Amino acid sequence: MSDALKHECGIAMVRLLKPLEYYKEKYGTAFYGVNKMYLLMEKQHNRGQDGAGMASIKFNVEPGTRYISRVRSNKSQPIQDIFGQVNERINGIFEKNPDKIDDVQWQEENMPYIGNLFLGHVRYGTFGGNSIENVHPFLRQSNWRHQSLIVAGNFNMTNSKQLMKELIDLGQHPKESADTVTVMEKIGHFLEDEVSDTYLKAKDVGLNKKDASPFIEEHLDIQRILKRSSRNWDGGYAMAGLLGHGDAFVLRDPAAIRPAFYYQDDEVVVVASERPVIQTVFNVDIDKIKEIDRGHALIIKKNGKTTMAPILEQRPKKACSFERIYFSRGSDASIYEERKNLGKFVFPEVLKSINSDIENSVFSYIPNTAETSFFGMMEAAEDVLNQQKTDAILAGGGKLSKERVIEILSTRPRFEKIAIKDAKLRTFITDDSSRDDLVAHVYDVTYGVVKPTDNLVIIDDSIVRGTTLKKSIIKILDRLQPKKIVIVSSAPQIRYPDCYGIDMARIGDFIAFKAALELLKETNQYHIVYDVYQKCIEQQNNHDKDIVNYVKEVYAPFTDQQISAKIAEMLKTPEIKSNVEVIYQPVSKLHKACPENLGDWYFTGDYPTDGGHRVVNQAFINFYEGNDKRAY
Repeated sequence: MSDALKHECGIAMVRLLKPLEYYKEKYGTAFYGVNKMYLLMEKQHNRGQDGAGMASIKFNVEPGTRYISRVRSNKSQPIQDIFGQVNERINGIFEKNPDKIDDVQWQEENMPYIGNLFLGHVRYGTFGGNSIENVHPFLRQSNWRHQSLIVAGNFNMTNSKQLMKELIDLGQHPKESADTVTVMEKIGHFLEDEVSDTYLKAKDVGLNKKDASPFIEEHLDIQRILKRSSRNWDGGYAMAGLLGHGDAFVLRDPAAIRPAFYYQDDEVVVVASERPVIQTVFNVDIDKIKEIDRGHALIIKKNGKTTMAPILEQRPKKACSFERIYFSRGSDASIYEERKNLGKFVFPEVLKSINSDIENSVFSYIPNTAETSFFGMMEAAEDVLNQQKTDAILAGGGKLSKERVIEILSTRPRFEKIAIKDAKLRTFITDDSSRDDLVAHVYDVTYGVVKPTDNLVIIDDSIVRGTTLKKSIIKILDRLQPKKIVIVSSAPQIRYPDCYGIDMARIGDFIAFKAALELLKETNQYHIVYDVYQKCIEQQNNHDKDIVNYVKEVYAPFTDQQISAKIAEMLKTPEIKSNVEVIYQPVSKLHKACPENLGDWYFTGDYPTDGGHRVVNQAFINFYEGNDKRAY
């Protein structure tokens, strides 16, 4: 989208189900798992470019041999960096031991990153900083393999403070309050508890401490650990974990907010945040890739047995619609079709805006991620124009000349590449006026295709803050001197903060919220802002389940169209000569386009978890009090 917007993470997991010699024989390398992890992570680099990490576990090594390897990076190209480090280590060992290139057993015993189980992570640093300490996977190490824990996830918890308090009540002293740490420590605590209980069972059957370890590994109840750990979690998450002895799991939140897909055959079990990634990397049909059920965990035991286990009571499915609008790659078959439909379904409003004058309108898109929605808008425009052609020919009653019929049929919608982003341009001057001037040149425009009598219709994925539109895009489009500039958002108006992983925490940043405030002032209803603030304050000590989203009252006096019109007015600076109109996708059409991803809280304020209502409550309090901190 034109406004920079980040979201949390992507995960990748590979569990090899065959001995490493199998992959050496069939694929020519015992590093099959490492190679697949590189591809899975690189194909998800859109999900995070601030940090990346990978961990691997070996099953069949003697005590005293390192069985966990981990590498992390927060450099500018973190995926390339971590796998560069992996390759450097591996190649260095082979240079010293060239006779071991085909000795898989020696490699397994002596080389890092060759293993049976892998977990990878890509991250955007939207919260918690971007130091190497904040980069996943996280490691909680123990001298007992079954108590060593590796965790990585695509998640955000709304109740980190509560989870922190629960750890303290358990007698722990966490080193920090980040939700990643609290989640890992929660799992770690109940893992230790489960190990203790299982050890007592081993003693009951006469096993000593040494012989008890295999018994514990076999009988460890991952489902029970996760049920106890996640009982009070509130958020959106796809949480992945590895245990040092070889068990693995991926737990998905009860509303299916964050995505998680898996595939299994007789060689591998693989998990990723996006479906087409698995399709591409493993060359498998789409119908063989499944979603992890909401509130369930995919559990893979060391012996390879894989189950889908219920962990938490399911909530109504509210999978994040922004995954479909923008975040996930559009190469997924369903997402591609849904994004085209977003362009089609918003076109009737575009048609009204241009008075059905397709012939004197130029259609384009900004940025490149809006291209698929643009294709859908193109198809809708062609359908309307074809109907107009048909009507014109029929109106002729069979008396039109051949030349006139050819003229009618030759009319086409005018689809053009209008704006091209200058990726190399950097705003290196520090004073504000100079920086704004440079921002205005981030895009180049195509001259000579727009006439002064034309409407210029530009579709975007969504409009969050409107900053880039106001400071750059509309200014450069106005240079083409169109009669009218129509900015189309394939998503509805963003009105409420996200708290499940998207970088939209401050309600005062949203252009739709600012427009509603301006309308309240103009209509002498600004007292509503104070009334909402008082209602939010009064709810601060309520349980999350009892909190009401009174922020909806800020928008209630106005129609969507009134807010859109005010947004257009706010985006048009005095030097803009063209008329400017802004059109948003209706929420009903969003649901029609993306029927399986009905999570819409950032548009409607209807949060899928109780903690979401507390977050929007706090976000409004922060805005009213001029506090710039995050609401969670």
